[in-house]
Amino acid sequence: MRSNQPLADRMRPKTLDDYIGQRHLVGQGAILRKMIESGAVSSFILWGPPGVGKTTLAQIIAQKLNRPFYNLSAVNSGVKDIRETIESAKNNKFFNSPSPILFIDEIHRFSKSQQDSLLGAVEQGIVTLIGATTENPSFEVITPLLSRCQVYTLKSLDKDDLMLILQRALKTDFDLKNLPIEIKEYESMLRLSGGDARKLLNVLELVVNTEFNGSEIPTEHIVITNEMVVERIQQNIATYDKDGEMHYDIISAFIKSIRGSDPNAAVYYLARMIAGGEDPLFIARRLVILAAEDVGLANANALLMATSCFQSVHQIGMPEARIVLSETTIYLANSPKSNSAYLAIDAALELVKTTGDLPVPLHLRNAPTKLMKELGYGNDYKYAHSYSNNFVIDEFLPNQIANTSFYIPQDNAREKEFVVRLHNLWKGKYGY
Repeated sequence: MRSNQPLADRMRPKTLDDYIGQRHLVGQGAILRKMIESGAVSSFILWGPPGVGKTTLAQIIAQKLNRPFYNLSAVNSGVKDIRETIESAKNNKFFNSPSPILFIDEIHRFSKSQQDSLLGAVEQGIVTLIGATTENPSFEVITPLLSRCQVYTLKSLDKDDLMLILQRALKTDFDLKNLPIEIKEYESMLRLSGGDARKLLNVLELVVNTEFNGSEIPTEHIVITNEMVVERIQQNIATYDKDGEMHYDIISAFIKSIRGSDPNAAVYYLARMIAGGEDPLFIARRLVILAAEDVGLANANALLMATSCFQSVHQIGMPEARIVLSETTIYLANSPKSNSAYLAIDAALELVKTTGDLPVPLHLRNAPTKLMKELGYGNDYKYAHSYSNNFVIDEFLPNQIANTSFYIPQDNAREKEFVVRLHNLWKGKYGY
């Protein structure tokens, strides 16, 4: 392509009518559209995955309302930048004119002190804050700031949205519309995008650039297929990903190295992510999930350590957080492994899906009223603490699925202890 501007940036919508997706927020009669059309926009936070239109929506709002627009990124802005921006916003606000819009991308990466520095300006109406985050604001945005903002959740783009984005790019982009291109198969591009419009357009741009190799407009017709897309992406991973590897390939290798008990490989992939600028909280969050899913009951302390790691990384930040991440990674890699808890909940959820809301046995039901007691609620319930070793021989599952096993202990020292203890208790009751 001849343009130096990336395709994803060239295709960024300029109006709400051109905006694709998030119909629950900006469709006809939806809450954000009503707010924008009325001109009465208050501070809010957009929460959603990458590439779903958070930044674009903020820019459209500012343009539609014809207000001054300030753009900060939490990745490279400090308290000084925030104060200078707020001071500039003060100077741009005249008499009773609406407040300038301050857009902060990745607001979850701001520290508490940085978020605190926004409170006065938001409270006094000096700026209308629009924050964008890929993380749950309930955990990542301080309560005083969160209480001053409405939170709107954006969803990953669905297949129809992504198809529309591709078709619009081919028909309207200055470079693409002049090229003899036909997309015969879409599945690979849609799968690689993961619901991310930016990633989808990056894939399309890479495939097109590879095919035409910067030459003048060719006469040969190019048909894009699934096989072609996969082949071109594999050949040009360094172009597709700024850090030389696909983001999800590295995190996948990291997780699988820990799961496979290889601390050396795990630390290597950890270093790759840190060197590539990966969000350390993303890594820490994956370690918490892995501690529960893969180490599980084989070492219950793993989850405690991973949770402490997440909190520590959140509090101290980089570069010191790398040490905490390394320690936790090595600990989890060296831990015994069990996915019995993971398998148990999935098996139980599958049964719930097929059996529906089965009635709870009467003896396990709560009986807060006289009528419930008369109906037998709670009758014959055996209070475990009244029995030896707090062990009760009883059936706690609904009758229709009685004696079903979800939890299957695995072959590790900790879960063997569970099995031995349970066996001894039953032996004491029944003499076997």
